[in-house]
Amino acid sequence: QLALVESGGGSVQPGGSLRLSCAASGGTVDSFAIGWFRQAPGKEREGLSCISAIGGSTNYADSVKGRFTISRDNVKNTVYLQMNSLKPDDTGIYVCAVRPYFLRTCDLHPSEFSSWGQGTQVAVSS
Repeated sequence: QLALVESGGGSVQPGGSLRLSCAASGGTVDSFAIGWFRQAPGKEREGLSCISAIGGSTNYADSVKGRFTISRDNVKNTVYLQMNSLKPDDTGIYVCAVRPYFLRTCDLHPSEFSSWGQGTQVAVSS
């Protein structure tokens, strides 16, 4: 089973940037559809972005479109989430997850993902 470990979170002022990493083991990231999700206090888990194993196509939630960019480095076996123009509402725990192997296209629904990392905390405040 693919194992995922997130890193790169921290505290940043509004308008700042962070790059999150999702390092994978037990498989290659280009063989799976991998997504980034945010768990904010008092809110449901939200799908933010996904990168497909089929051609590397990407998908974004409206709330992050134009600000966040998902990418993968097959050599490092890592998926990244570049976050720019951060807002206080972006505060939360950011988690990467993988869909089952045979479901290799993008999806932003948490229920479609089977394996999850532990998450990394992002705090956006002044």
